[in-house]
Amino acid sequence: MRKNSIKNTRINTEVQKELSNILRSGIKDPRIAPWTSVVAVEVAPDLKTCKAYISVLGDKKAQEDTVAGLKSAEGYIRRELAHSLNMRNTPEIRFILDQSIEYGVNMSKKIDDVTKGLDSKGDADESK
Repeated sequence: MRKNSIKNTRINTEVQKELSNILRSGIKDPRIAPWTSVVAVEVAPDLKTCKAYISVLGDKKAQEDTVAGLKSAEGYIRRELAHSLNMRNTPEIRFILDQSIEYGVNMSKKIDDVTKGLDSKGDADESK
């Protein structure tokens, strides 16, 4: 099975959906931040391993604690995933912190600051 085949894309989507449900409702670990989301999932073509990219809204300590909590709960998450998905092999999950959303928010703030500065300068030039 190729990495970008239709079957692999469908499996990635299903695993992402189920991981999101498990993180939202199944885990009671206080280290895991409430605003944790699964951004993307890449299941290997042999269905043995899986990279789950997660995003955590919070400071650096909350992000580190969430990753540590998810790594310690990996067995539980994998078992729940096996119950909800009908797959021959349940992939071994590696959680990777994805900071693309945080980067996008920071860039958006910077763009807003620059455009706000240009608007106020433009208004001052017009009034002269």
